[in-house]
Amino acid sequence: MNVSEYLVLSEAEGGLELHAAGGWTSGNAGALEKKIDQVLAQASAKGRKVQIDLSGVVEFDTFGAWLLQRLRRDLAATGADVELSGLAERNQPLLAEMEEVDPQGVAKPRRRDTMDVIAEGLTGIAHDIWSFVTLFGAFIAGLLRLIARPRDFRFTSTVFQFDRVGFQALPIVILVTFIIGAILAQQGFFHFRNFGADLYVINMVGFLVMRELGVLLVAIMVAGRSGSSYTAELGSMKMQEEIDALRTMGFDPIEILIVPRVLVLILVLPVLTFIGSMSALLGAGIVAVFYADLSPQLFISQLNEAITVTHFEVGMIKAPFIGAVIGVIACAEGLRVRGSATSLGTHTTRAVVKSIFMVIVFDGLFAMFFTAIGM
Repeated sequence: MNVSEYLVLSEAEGGLELHAAGGWTSGNAGALEKKIDQVLAQASAKGRKVQIDLSGVVEFDTFGAWLLQRLRRDLAATGADVELSGLAERNQPLLAEMEEVDPQGVAKPRRRDTMDVIAEGLTGIAHDIWSFVTLFGAFIAGLLRLIARPRDFRFTSTVFQFDRVGFQALPIVILVTFIIGAILAQQGFFHFRNFGADLYVINMVGFLVMRELGVLLVAIMVAGRSGSSYTAELGSMKMQEEIDALRTMGFDPIEILIVPRVLVLILVLPVLTFIGSMSALLGAGIVAVFYADLSPQLFISQLNEAITVTHFEVGMIKAPFIGAVIGVIACAEGLRVRGSATSLGTHTTRAVVKSIFMVIVFDGLFAMFFTAIGM
C-alpha cells in the first residue's frame, strides 16, 4: 500500500477531514509515522473541527491504537476539536484501553529556572545536615544506653569492625603515606637546595605530617575504603528490609549496626593516623639519606628539634572527631538507600564525596582553632 493512502487530508465544510485506510499495525510502523508527521506539518487545524474517518482501516493493533491516540492528542494540542468515526466495533475496546492508559500523553518536563535549582540545592543541604545531626544524636543516645547496659554491647561485631577498618587497612595506609612522605621530602630538598636550606625541609615535613597531612591522608583513605563499605552494607540491608526486620523483632538497629561502626572509626582513626605519620616520616627519612646525602643521625636530630609534643597532640585530637564525621555520614547515607541498585550506588558515591569534603572542612576548622589558641 502506498504511504500516501494510509492517511489522506482534505478540506471539508467547517474544518478538516482525515481519511485513514489500510493496516494500522506495527508492521507498517515506519510508513504510518512518516505519514502522520507529514499530515501534522501540513494541517492548519488550530481552532477548527477535525473529523477522522476510520472506516477504511482493515487491520488495527496496539501500535495502531497508540498512533491514533497520538494523532488525536497532537491535533487537540493545537486547539482543534477532534472527532473519530467509522472505527470497526471490534477495534473500539483497544482504542478505549489506550485512551485509559495514556489519556494525556507523556507530559513534557518543565524547564527548571535558576531559582528552582538553587532552592533544590539548599533544601538538599538542609536535609543532609538534619540527617547528620539526627543520626549523631541517635549514636550518642545508643552509646549511653550501652554504657548503662554493658551486657547489650555487641563485642563480637565491634572486634570484627576493628579488624576490617583497622588491621586490614594498615597495608594501604602505610604504603600511601610512605610514598607521600617521600615525594614531599624529595620536592622539598630539590627546591630548598638552591637556597642552602636542606635542613629546613626536615622541619617542614615533620610539621606538616604530624599536624595536617598525616590525619588528612589517612582520613581520606578511610572515607573511601571504610565509609563506602558502611554505606553499601547498610544500604543492602535496607533494600532487603533486614533493618525493618530487626525493629520488628524488638532490636534497636542503632545499637546493633550504627554504634559499633562509628565507635570503631573513632577509636581506630587515631591509631591509623599515628602509624601513617610514622610511615610518612620514614619515607622522608629514606629520601633524606639517599637523595639529599644527609646522615640518619642528622635527620633524626633535626626532626626531634622540629617536632614537639604539641604537634603530635594536634593530629591526635583531630582524628577521633574526623572518624566520627566519616562514620555518621556513611551510616546516614546507607539508611537513606531505597529499593534499587541505582539508589545504592548513588548514596555510596555521595557518602564518599561528602565524607572527604567534611574531612577537609573539619581539618581546616581545627587548624584555625589550634592556631588561634597558640597550639
